[in-house]
Amino acid sequence: MHTKYYLCGMSVYQQIEAKVKRAKEGTLFVPDDFRQFGNKTVVHTALHRMVKKSLLTRISHGIYAKPRISKLLNKEVLPDVEKVARAIARRDKARLLPTGAYALYALGLSTQIPLKVVYYTDGKARKIKVGQTTILFKKTTPKNLALRGRISKLVVQALKEIGKDKLLPEDEKKIQDILKQEKIQDLKHDIALAPQWIAEIMARALK
Repeated sequence: MHTKYYLCGMSVYQQIEAKVKRAKEGTLFVPDDFRQFGNKTVVHTALHRMVKKSLLTRISHGIYAKPRISKLLNKEVLPDVEKVARAIARRDKARLLPTGAYALYALGLSTQIPLKVVYYTDGKARKIKVGQTTILFKKTTPKNLALRGRISKLVVQALKEIGKDKLLPEDEKKIQDILKQEKIQDLKHDIALAPQWIAEIMARALK
């Protein structure tokens, strides 16, 4: 094998294995995380070998996890949906925006984890399965992905899910309290992009 694939006498596989062993259980990896050790073919071969040895779990195409075993359940626990989605976005160099019921859950406005999680993206449209949960990536307009506040972009999607005529006063109060944790500049930026009725609700958090 070419010498550039060796470091301190270690093969590509040994280097990848060492990196995985140093990581915390549940850590997600994409092939690019190991590109300093060799070319794509060599890295993919090493990852496939690690999956066969149960050192990694293949979550989806090009997404791997270091197994995390629940002592209580005595079985492997899959990474949460948000981590998997972020790993896919990192692999694809794409942006994501949680929508609908998952936006409500992420903000703490719902306690129920949806079995179907939808993300808007400027990456590839696709559907993957993580345990019992389906993650759907849907192409969207640049305007939707222009929202930049960590909280305020979720609020816009959550309010769209609830609907103008179904928003309860207590939920509006919760949303305004949550928005007060957002960076002022990001909140003002996203207010300017939100639909009028949502912008009016969000603007009250600035008072």
